[in-house]
Amino acid sequence: MPVYIWKGTNSYGEKRKGRLEAHDEQAARSHLKKLRITPDSIKEAPKDLLANIPLFRPKITGKDVVIFVRQLSTMIDAGLPLVQSLEILGRQQDNPTFKKLLIEVRLDVESGSTLADAMKKHPDVFDNLFCNMVEAGEVGGILDTILNRLAAFMEKAMALKKKVKGAMTYPAICLAISIIVFVVMLVFVVPVFEKMFAEFGAALPAATQAVVDLSNFVKTKFHFFILFVVLVVVAFKKVYKTEKGRLRIDATLLRLPVIGLLIRKVAVARFSRTMGTMLQSGVPILEALNVVARTSGNKVIEQAVYRVVDAISEGRAIAEPLEETGVFPGMVVQMINVGESTGALDIMLEKIADFYDEEVDQAVENLTSMIEPFMMVFLGGMIGGLVVALYMPIFKIGEAIK
Repeated sequence: MPVYIWKGTNSYGEKRKGRLEAHDEQAARSHLKKLRITPDSIKEAPKDLLANIPLFRPKITGKDVVIFVRQLSTMIDAGLPLVQSLEILGRQQDNPTFKKLLIEVRLDVESGSTLADAMKKHPDVFDNLFCNMVEAGEVGGILDTILNRLAAFMEKAMALKKKVKGAMTYPAICLAISIIVFVVMLVFVVPVFEKMFAEFGAALPAATQAVVDLSNFVKTKFHFFILFVVLVVVAFKKVYKTEKGRLRIDATLLRLPVIGLLIRKVAVARFSRTMGTMLQSGVPILEALNVVARTSGNKVIEQAVYRVVDAISEGRAIAEPLEETGVFPGMVVQMINVGESTGALDIMLEKIADFYDEEVDQAVENLTSMIEPFMMVFLGGMIGGLVVALYMPIFKIGEAIK
C-alpha cells in the first residue's frame, strides 16, 4: 500500500503535516477529511529502492511477533473488531517489513479471509503451529485466549533457545580468538624465528620443522584451506537437505555423549510444550501430533511422532506407541499414560514441559562446566605447543655454547 506525505490545516487553523497509508490519493483525502484536516498538498512518498531487496529488509524477530500477539489479544478481549485491531497494530509497527506484512494480513481479512488463512500466506513468520492454534481459536470463539497461550508458548520457546545458544557462545568466542592468535603467530612470528634459525645452519628439531612448514603453508596456500572448508560446509548443507542425510546426521547427534542428551531433552520439552498448548486450545490430537512432528527440529523424533500418528489412527492409545519409538524417556511415557487415563493429557504435558525445561537448564550448566576446562587445555596446548616448538632450537644452541 502506498504512503502519502501531506500538509494541511486542522479545524483550529493550525498547520499540520504527516504521513499516512492509503490505497490511492482519493482514499488519503477521505481519511484526512474524517480527521477534520483540510489538505494543502498530498503527494506519494518516494519509494525506498533498498526495501525491495531482501538483504536490506529488517528481519521480523520472535520478539516482534510476541508483542503483536499480546497486543492483538488485549484488543480483541477489549471488544475491538479484528480488522480495526490489525489496522492499529500495523500503523504503530516500527519494523517496516512486519508493518507491510500486517497490512497484507488486514487486507486479506477485510476481503473475507479468516485470520488463520491470511496468516498461512506468510509461513516464514506464522508457522503451522501458530496458524492451527489461531484457526482453533476462531472456530471456538476464544481467539483472545488462544493468542495469550500462543504468546506464552513463544516466550518459553525463545527462552529455551536462548539458554542453549548462551551455552555455546563463550566456547565459540574463545575458540575464534585462539585460532586468530594462532594464525597471527604463524604468519608474523614464526618467520622471524625461521630466519634466525637459518643463520645457524643447523638441522631443526622435528616439532620446530613442523611449525615452520605449517607457517609456510598458511602464508602461501591458506586460500586452498579456506576453499576446502567452504566446500565441506556446502556439501554438509546439501547432504543435510536430503531425507537420508538429515536422518543420519540427526541420529548421530542424538548419540553424542553430552550434546546428544541435551538435544533429546530440548526435543522432549518442545514436544510436550507444543502438544500441551495445542490440546488446551482445542486442536484435535492427530492434527496436533502432525504439527508437532513438523516442528520437532530433529528428523529421528519427527519420524517417531509420525509412527505414533499412524498407531493412533489405527485405534491405539498414545502412550504405547510413544514407548515403542525408543526416543522418549520412560518417565515421559508413564506420565502421558496417566494423563491420558485421567483425561488430563494437556495438563500432564505442561508438567512434563516444565520439568524438562529445568532439566535443560541443568544440562546446559553441566555442558558449560565441561567445556570450559576442555577449552583451557586445548587452547593452552595449542599456543603452548607452538611456543615450545619455537624455543627448542634456542635451548639446543644454549647447550652447544656451554
